Amino acid sequence: MWAIIGGSGFEKFDGFEVLEELSTVTPFGEASSGLKKVRLCGQEILFLSRHGKHHEKLPSEVNYRANIFALKKHGAKAILAFSAVGSLREELAPGDLVIPTQYIDKTKANRAHTFCGDGVVGHVSLAHPVCKKTAKKLVEYLGNEKPWKAFHGRTYVTIDGPYFSTQAESHMYRALGADIIGMTNFPEFALAREAGLNYMPCCFITDYDCWNEEAPHVTLDAVLEVMRNNNAKAFDIATLLLGKHKDPDHFWIEGDNARDQGLKAGLMTPKEAISKEHYEWLSTIL
Repeated sequence: MWAIIGGSGFEKFDGFEVLEELSTVTPFGEASSGLKKVRLCGQEILFLSRHGKHHEKLPSEVNYRANIFALKKHGAKAILAFSAVGSLREELAPGDLVIPTQYIDKTKANRAHTFCGDGVVGHVSLAHPVCKKTAKKLVEYLGNEKPWKAFHGRTYVTIDGPYFSTQAESHMYRALGADIIGMTNFPEFALAREAGLNYMPCCFITDYDCWNEEAPHVTLDAVLEVMRNNNAKAFDIATLLLGKHKDPDHFWIEGDNARDQGLKAGLMTPKEAISKEHYEWLSTIL
């Protein structure tokens, strides 16, 4: 089953037929409000608003572990994740889509970012957090169908927020090799990998980050206007992708399927050494 996570500007889609409100209770606390089973393109999928039904959670307040666990528990096999980001490159303009395939994290100390710990040890490779070939495949789909620009193979730097960058920080992130900047994809993509869920990030640019002296500095009003247009584009992506691939396993390129990776392959602690309480939730992840 597909799952869609909607970020800022993607808290709801009018084209969804809501079928059922789902439980948000997990061993890691409450997932974000508004977890639903919906119908799109004639099939049942899961939908979760990352920041909550009414956008009530800051990026660092989102319970990413609970969100990913809840989606896995309710039957997700792959995640299509929509986010709003800033651009760190001239060629990536507001309204464009970027599918990052690499990440730089600047949040880790402030967010619970792994299912491991407290008696459970595992090590999972994040060398290729998003499949490049599959990202290219989606961009090719869109190039044949949609008039707006889409890019793949770029790098996303995750910051805590809720502030936007200082100009010095913005230039630093560019020097590090980042192409877009956002506040939510880490640890979401890493937890999805631990849980064996394929993850496809679709990041829509709302503004040029403050490195660009020739562009107006980001304001909330300007961002909201671009977000309204990006919401329709995100819905187009969802309908296009689900129309082509009812089973998400058929979309991912063979050889880079996260369902064969994660803690399923990276668990170090012997199962017999894990407490009954921990193994109950771990069995869902595995």
